[in-house]
Amino acid sequence: MLKGKNILLGITGGIAAYKIPLLIRLLVKEGVHVKVVATPSALDFVAPLTLSTLSKNPVLTTFKNESNNWNNHVELALWANFFVVAPATANTIAKFANGVCDNFLLACYFSAKCPILIAPAMDLDMYQHPTLKTNLKQLEKFGNKILNAPSGELASGLSGEGRMEEPELIFEAIKNHFEASLPLKGKKILITAGPTVEKIDPVRFISNFSTGKMGIALAEHAANLGADVNLVIGPTKASSSELINRVDVVTAEDMYNAVHQYVKNADIIIMAAAVADFTPATSSDKKIKKTEQTAKTNELVIQLKPTKDILASVGKIKNKNQLLIGFALETHDELKNAKNKLAKKNLDYIVLNSLNDKGAGFNHETNKITLIDKNNNVKNFELKSKVKVADDIFNIILTKHFTKK
Repeated sequence: MLKGKNILLGITGGIAAYKIPLLIRLLVKEGVHVKVVATPSALDFVAPLTLSTLSKNPVLTTFKNESNNWNNHVELALWANFFVVAPATANTIAKFANGVCDNFLLACYFSAKCPILIAPAMDLDMYQHPTLKTNLKQLEKFGNKILNAPSGELASGLSGEGRMEEPELIFEAIKNHFEASLPLKGKKILITAGPTVEKIDPVRFISNFSTGKMGIALAEHAANLGADVNLVIGPTKASSSELINRVDVVTAEDMYNAVHQYVKNADIIIMAAAVADFTPATSSDKKIKKTEQTAKTNELVIQLKPTKDILASVGKIKNKNQLLIGFALETHDELKNAKNKLAKKNLDYIVLNSLNDKGAGFNHETNKITLIDKNNNVKNFELKSKVKVADDIFNIILTKHFTKK
């Protein structure tokens, strides 16, 4: 969720600045790009070498660096997805609230267009002073988020409100901000992926070449958009993140049962699995041996029976608020077959793959898709990585169904 985000971290001259390296470490471990701006007095409490080492970026305190090059506060402020000021002293808070801009950190604040989180830190009497309370209220009116300063032992020896919130809780507040802004937050998504395996005997089976990577890419993308994801997946070596509730199954029957366990509460259902259409009518508990009859005829006949049509079964029971998306892997008459499947199985969209397209289908890191909606509108996409294909599919979903009007 936080991976790839740009967070600008402002540090002012309070004793709590010594705790900020832990916050930087937590953010960097999540894949966040962190840049630090500090007031000169902040560096009396925390070493710039520590901050720059952990953030992997130089610490900026002035408008010019050591090489006499300009540090562009506007560019830095526009770079940030989120601006955190911790600790924020009474002095800096007063300047934020009253438009005083006399250092580099303040210039970044007044140039920022991203959300801002402020974590006050000061002594008890300062935190209780009516001027400070007025300034905090003014910052809230500006749209800034203020973390309350909890009670505890203070640097002065007093005990009471004024401590900076702990780095772990500041980190959680940052996560909560990005979670709340995720477009699929609170939505439940069911995705199927991978092959199914239909047993002939203990050593032989019927299956296909699906790796499950397309379905996993979709599940990962949905989770990163804030959704609660249930991934029902057939046998595959491909891994998935801990953000996803992964349900491993083997047979088409297993997948049918798992899907119907989760489908009722799903807002979006994406059926990307390559489910076997047939399974052996009977399977042997022992390895099937050649017999005199098979040796004479040089053939073994295995009777097959149809598996349950999972996609059709979901199409029959889905309600008007559920979005159902199926996949079609075709070798001929691709568009015609996909449109027939779309209508027959009551889908909202179908994603068409053609094995005639180089780099598409099974055993590839790439895919080339055509997306068709229930009104037979067709959108073609170029060959690209399966991760980017997942992005294309969800962009359509979000634009058409989850954009606030």
